[in-house]
Amino acid sequence: MRREPRPAEALTAWQHPFLNVFRHFRVDEWKRSAKQGDVAVVTDKTLKGAVYRIRGSVSAANYIQLPKSSTQSLGLTGRYLYVLFRPLPSKHFVIHLDVSSKDNQVIRVSFSNLFKEFKSTATWLQFPLVLEARTPQRDLVGLAPSGARWTCLQLDLQDVLLVYLNRCYGHLKSIRLCASLLVRNLYTSDLCFEPAISGAQWAKLPVTPMPREMAFPVPKGESWHDRYIHVRFPSESLKVPSKPIEKSCSPPEAVLLGPGPQPLPCPVASSKPVRFSVSPVVQTPSPTASGRAALAPRPFPEVSLSQERSDASNADGPGFHSLEPWAQLEASDIHTAAAGTHVLTHESAEVPVARTGSCEGFLPDPVLRLKGVIGFGGHGTRQALWTPDGAAVVYPCHAVIVVLLVDTGEQRFFLGHTDKVSALALDGSSSLLASAQARAPSVMRLWDFQTGRCLCLFRSPMHVVCSLSFSDSGALLCGVGKDHHGRTMVVAWGTGQVGLGGEVVVLAKAHTDFDVQAFRVTFFDETRMASCGQGSVRLWRLRGGVLRSCPVDLGEHHALQFTDLAFKQARDGCPEPSAAMLFVCSRSGHILEIDCQRMVVRHARRLLPTRTPGGPHPQKQTFSSGPGIAISSLSVSPAMCAVGSEDGFLRLWPLDFSSVLLEAEHEGPVSSVCVSPDGLRVLSATSSGHLGFLDTLSRVYHMLARSHTAPVLALAMEQRRGQLATVSQDRTVRIWDLATLQQLYDFTSSEDAPCAVTFHPTRPTFFCGFSSGAVRSFSLEAAEVLVEHTCHRGAVTGLTATPDGRLLFSSCSQGSLAQYSCADPQWHVLRVAADMVCPDAPASPSALAVSRDGRLLAFVGPSRCTVTVMGSASLDELLRVDIGTLDLASSRLDSAMAVCFGPAALGHLLVSTSSNRVVVLDAVSGRIIRELPGVHPEPCPSLTLSEDARFLLIAAGRTIKVWDYATQASPGPQVYIGHSEPVQAVAFSPDQQQVLSAGDAVFLWDVLAPTESDQSFPGAPPACKTGPGAGPLEDAASRASELPRQQVPKPCQASPPRLGVCARPPEGGDGARDTRNSGAPRTTYLASCKAFTPARVSCSPHSAKGTCPPPASGGWLRLKAVVGYSGNGRANMVWRPDTGFFAYTCGRLVVVEDLHSGAQQHWSGHSAEISTLALSHSAQVLASASGRSSTTAHCQIRVWDVSGGLCQHLIFPHSTTVLALAFSPDDRLLVTLGDHDGRTLALWGTATYDLVSSTRLPEPVHGVAFNPWDAGELTCVGQGTVTFWLLQQRGADISLQVRREPVPEAVGAGELTSLCYGAPPLLYCGTSSGQVCVWDTRAGRCFLSWEADDGGIGLLLFSGSRLVSGSSTGRLRLWAVGAVSELRCKGSGARSSSVFMEHELVLDGAVVSASFDDSVDMGVVGTTAGTLWFVSWAEGTSTRLISGHRSKVNEVVFSPGESHCATCSEDGSVRVWALASMELVIQFQVLNQSCLCLAWSPPCCGRPEQQRLAAGYGDGSLRIFSVSRTAMELKMHPHPVALTTVAFSTDGQTVLSGDKDGLVAVSHPCTGTTFRVLSDHQGAPISTICVTCKECEDLGVEGTDLWLAASGDQRVSVWASDWLRNHCELVDWLSFPMPATTETQGHLPPSLAAFCPWDGALLMYVGPGVYKEVIIYNLCQKQVVEKIPLPFFAMSLSLSPGTHLLAVGFAECMLRLVDCAMGTAQDFAGHDNAVHLCRFTPSARLLFTAARNEILVWEVPGL
Repeated sequence: MRREPRPAEALTAWQHPFLNVFRHFRVDEWKRSAKQGDVAVVTDKTLKGAVYRIRGSVSAANYIQLPKSSTQSLGLTGRYLYVLFRPLPSKHFVIHLDVSSKDNQVIRVSFSNLFKEFKSTATWLQFPLVLEARTPQRDLVGLAPSGARWTCLQLDLQDVLLVYLNRCYGHLKSIRLCASLLVRNLYTSDLCFEPAISGAQWAKLPVTPMPREMAFPVPKGESWHDRYIHVRFPSESLKVPSKPIEKSCSPPEAVLLGPGPQPLPCPVASSKPVRFSVSPVVQTPSPTASGRAALAPRPFPEVSLSQERSDASNADGPGFHSLEPWAQLEASDIHTAAAGTHVLTHESAEVPVARTGSCEGFLPDPVLRLKGVIGFGGHGTRQALWTPDGAAVVYPCHAVIVVLLVDTGEQRFFLGHTDKVSALALDGSSSLLASAQARAPSVMRLWDFQTGRCLCLFRSPMHVVCSLSFSDSGALLCGVGKDHHGRTMVVAWGTGQVGLGGEVVVLAKAHTDFDVQAFRVTFFDETRMASCGQGSVRLWRLRGGVLRSCPVDLGEHHALQFTDLAFKQARDGCPEPSAAMLFVCSRSGHILEIDCQRMVVRHARRLLPTRTPGGPHPQKQTFSSGPGIAISSLSVSPAMCAVGSEDGFLRLWPLDFSSVLLEAEHEGPVSSVCVSPDGLRVLSATSSGHLGFLDTLSRVYHMLARSHTAPVLALAMEQRRGQLATVSQDRTVRIWDLATLQQLYDFTSSEDAPCAVTFHPTRPTFFCGFSSGAVRSFSLEAAEVLVEHTCHRGAVTGLTATPDGRLLFSSCSQGSLAQYSCADPQWHVLRVAADMVCPDAPASPSALAVSRDGRLLAFVGPSRCTVTVMGSASLDELLRVDIGTLDLASSRLDSAMAVCFGPAALGHLLVSTSSNRVVVLDAVSGRIIRELPGVHPEPCPSLTLSEDARFLLIAAGRTIKVWDYATQASPGPQVYIGHSEPVQAVAFSPDQQQVLSAGDAVFLWDVLAPTESDQSFPGAPPACKTGPGAGPLEDAASRASELPRQQVPKPCQASPPRLGVCARPPEGGDGARDTRNSGAPRTTYLASCKAFTPARVSCSPHSAKGTCPPPASGGWLRLKAVVGYSGNGRANMVWRPDTGFFAYTCGRLVVVEDLHSGAQQHWSGHSAEISTLALSHSAQVLASASGRSSTTAHCQIRVWDVSGGLCQHLIFPHSTTVLALAFSPDDRLLVTLGDHDGRTLALWGTATYDLVSSTRLPEPVHGVAFNPWDAGELTCVGQGTVTFWLLQQRGADISLQVRREPVPEAVGAGELTSLCYGAPPLLYCGTSSGQVCVWDTRAGRCFLSWEADDGGIGLLLFSGSRLVSGSSTGRLRLWAVGAVSELRCKGSGARSSSVFMEHELVLDGAVVSASFDDSVDMGVVGTTAGTLWFVSWAEGTSTRLISGHRSKVNEVVFSPGESHCATCSEDGSVRVWALASMELVIQFQVLNQSCLCLAWSPPCCGRPEQQRLAAGYGDGSLRIFSVSRTAMELKMHPHPVALTTVAFSTDGQTVLSGDKDGLVAVSHPCTGTTFRVLSDHQGAPISTICVTCKECEDLGVEGTDLWLAASGDQRVSVWASDWLRNHCELVDWLSFPMPATTETQGHLPPSLAAFCPWDGALLMYVGPGVYKEVIIYNLCQKQVVEKIPLPFFAMSLSLSPGTHLLAVGFAECMLRLVDCAMGTAQDFAGHDNAVHLCRFTPSARLLFTAARNEILVWEVPGL
């Protein structure tokens, strides 16, 4: 078994097991390849065949190139490239290979005898390829020897990239063979062939022989090595020689030079033996030589396996190889070990495992063994067979084939398929089992049924195989399916030689226009078959390599829909056709008995329902009127006929159908029946996932297997009774017995889908969470619901209980967390806290985690980027860890996916992240203990650690990975494959002896490791080398550059919140609720594809007097500029090059900007973040749509007059977010599309903007567009369909006519995510898998598709003959599609070779918006990174227009002259902006760190060119940057934990910094020394340090500076200092009371204090006090002199230096400006999140406010 290939990999199955490159690309026709210079076909005497001769004095001018154009790609994915060539004597030759890595970097790899030494760059590797003839001492570089022989050059492309560039091999892009040489052919394969081994020799050796097609001819009696040369490069087992040694007794061999620190890493081939003088390890190419240790396989435990490639990386460099599944060695005695990854095969195919890393890790190896499977079917439920002896049943369970012994219940497995098994067939002697998998192109396997060994793996000529049938002897296998055009196809294979080491041979193929539902090979003649389908029953015959068929005369039954057929064998066993009858059943209830010899219907009967209630069993009647009972399957024995029907009955009839002998009623429609060979048992399967048999003697029905009919979402285990609970998308909760794997209970909910489940640890009770938000408890004894609580408003995403059973926790999709008391059976709600858990996190078994001792609770929240740890009993927040780092590969914000605790003795908290890492944290301090990078290409939704901390279990895509957790230098995981769909949950059994995994089915694995009950836990491992503290981090300063953070979450300690308990439940609920909104953004998916970043749902400001949107003029503040762009939206930027109109969105604002002057207009009014924009074709009207806020029941669409900037219309079209807007070509209509929850399509008349038409869509739709050539047509794209809408207007009414067209299978399994119209009548659609497909809108068909990208296509634009595509990978590509219109006439036979990519640009995030001019030469593009780029295809450049921070902005500071400002952010960057234009001037970037605080040196510290910035980071470091030199001057570590605030002294010669532990450090910025540490605030984080220049004599102390420090425990200390004299004295100490509950919008309000700039004796303070107010304290009077009331608790504070103005920001997205002199206040809206930062400039002319990563610049009029 192995993982299922990705869609791109599935399309490369045709390249296996090897590919003849010259034949496939038809080199002899020179249409897909090119030749230059002297290239000719000649006959070679040695090979006795035609070869290509390439010669010429200049190699670069004489060559063969594949493919023909450099813009195309071969797309060859084989790991090995075999070049069969012979250098021309005394000439030079060159071989160039262009290889693409998985990150799409193209590297040229060149081999030549021209090269004198190995050279390498980031994109080019040059290897000397030397063919030695006779003189070992000669220089290894030079002309080819005169006696040069034919050479097999075997290149391991994967290792070449891994070893020399540390990159992962993707595919082979192009090949160029340059003079002078002869070349026979090129081959690619994933198999490592041995060219010198014959078939007889291979039978005794663990190698794979060269296929006959590739092999060089060897005359009888001669040695291969005497005639040819084999060069394998690179080699892991050989080292580079210091000098050749002349003597050797070994035969000629190929020498492979390794990639270490050798002086000459080149492949060398020699006709004489070569040995090395320095630690030689020689790989002998002749396996027949005795005593060669190099070929002796290293002994490993014997297990069965089909290898899966592991994506785990080795921190020490490339240390593993991986083979694709086509490279499996199927022989039962073969052991393979290769460079760190070992693949073991044995005749017992029971344990799917692939090991990466060191071969000495796990003991035993493997550590898991598949024991049992709960499930049946997958692709369908018609495939269930008896073995010929009737002792076992064979059936598929998704990708696994199960053999179940009916008497004992024992299971054994056939493992190897990567997708759901669609067809099965077993021969009459139980020797051969044939199987086919569903996904196209269909792969088939032949198995040795007795041993479970795969004998043969081959690709079917059919695109999809629907049915298989063996002849009785097993020599013939027939299959029925569909080709890639959808036509029915029948194929006959010869399988007689497979068991003898031969191959499967296609005997005949035939296409038919008749429907085929069932197909059987007759028992009496292996050349005869029968089929049935819609309106036809046909008899087939194989003769002379041709399949022919003739119809049976059905007479009046010719219109019936036949479903199944079976042959009746005569009781005397007569093999003549005249003795056999064929029975055929139909969906109308007919059963026809057909004479196979005469091909006529002998009898026709019909099964009808009983007419009289309570009467006898249904009787057969002939052609009675009325509907019959639909028969889905039948099976015939010599004595009876078994019939399965859709009414759920299995009926047994005598062959004359006189009366029903026996019947059994099932819970669902019967899909398949099969009578055992002895005729005593009848196997039946239902479409509801049940499999069982009826014993005809005892008349007892035995259930063999039950199954969920949809993927399993979660599981839970109970130890005392050995029970398992599962919940599934089929809306059922099922309880299973782990010992027997039989179902015990089944709870079904037709309206409310179960989402999560957990057992009570001590009572016979389990809890289940549902999609409605309800949490119910069920009694296992009474099988009923005990208690129900409905305190959640969204679907339950997590459910877990403490080990002692006292507490239960649940979370929901709306972000709320509930705590329950389970001390008694009538459990009740203790607390409900809103906005605690990440609201958009999917339901996951690892969404909530309780520590093993029950004291701690961990979850992902309140945002995706944070993990919170709480006390389980008090719900006090103990720790919050920021996981929000940026992944270098994707430039996206990292987020947490799942959490789990380790054993209590370790105190570990494990977090899996979206960047495919597992980070191990200390659960108390949050420090990083270790990290497992690259655990899987996809995020892990579930992980768990064994109780003895030995094994870490991870659900990784379709695989299960087991890591040796106790080993520090982990050798890599064992990978277990078998699931055909993503694994949703993994768990250890309570006794730790078994492992369960759930996805498409439930797998039960035995843990083979010995139990060690007294084993002590390993100590906490040291920090990983890649984590912080391993060495100095790289600092970088660049002008306007983007350097993303790379890794490592950082903890941030917060004061524990205290949650209140309400006496009564809130309205509509039953638990206490803390109504809080998280300041971290809640999210909803505005983008239609998972490849795009979800947008934030903004919090709405509470109603407050004086609140107003940003005014255009007048008032106290005027919004001047917006810094940032909402990369969360989609199509939220418009640009018209003809008029110059340019608009984009930032939060709730529409920003209209002049690209020449930079002046901005701001259109406000939306109450939530804007999701999308649309500009009318006349460019006179702009429509903007926003999501729903907490104060509105519907989302808003505002229609703006472009010329005046006024909102003309306000409409409320949808109850959910608007996904897309579009104007009709004549601007008379506006179409709006709701998101995946709303699924509403609405049309509005633009004259009055009244609703014209509205329709509810059946499935989520991702995009909509009007036909630019026809205003009466629009198109939607979504899940698997393209929907064409025709608008028909009758008077004032408009009706919609819909036509839905399915997406062809050739396009792939992804969803359609984008669309645009091309030249009429073409429509281009992009898919989530990176395909672009072209549709003919008139014919309603797709006729062309090509792979445009690796990620989802989120944007398409067309103009003229060019198409622009933008993807989730950040690639923007320009395609020439002028020839597509001509291809439309070819229909589905059109090829994509006429589509060329002209240009490509890689941007900093997924492309979400774009506008181009008519010629598509230039445009503006927006990305999810919050950047707008100006793109010029002519120049091939991208220029940043708008750029903001990616993450939360933590501080804004200003230069003394107010010419510049600087910002810092959690993305690790410090950015310097020109204040007049807000253009980015300088950026200082520190990787892997969050910049938390910032300060600009004062003017008196020196000359302007000596201005410096002090920045504090999460690792406790303080960096000093020089603004003039754009460089870091100094880095120091004054704190052991994260800094929270920093400030310069008034003379600039001292830096004061505070950290989260409450320490204040005083340092010299020039020397980096810390000369004083103040610990007065220890225990609470320092939130503010404020310094002012003041003579302190009037306060009774000495000093030149007066400064204060405020901490999170509501304490403020005031100090007087003179740092030149090392003097510091406490002036005052203030403490403010804090009530029990002071959180606001999910935040604990900070304690903020500042000196009053207009009165030096005053100090202003805000914080989480008893009242919401600003406290003014007089330092001279030592008392509070004034209090200013506030509507909410303050989140930020700033005092104007020039006026008596006070700015306060609130978590309710509101800013308040207070005039302290007049006592008046005015509120301003505009932000989309909590206003956590506000700063006046030194001149008080501007006010900067920040909400997360959005910065608004306000102008203060009158100054």
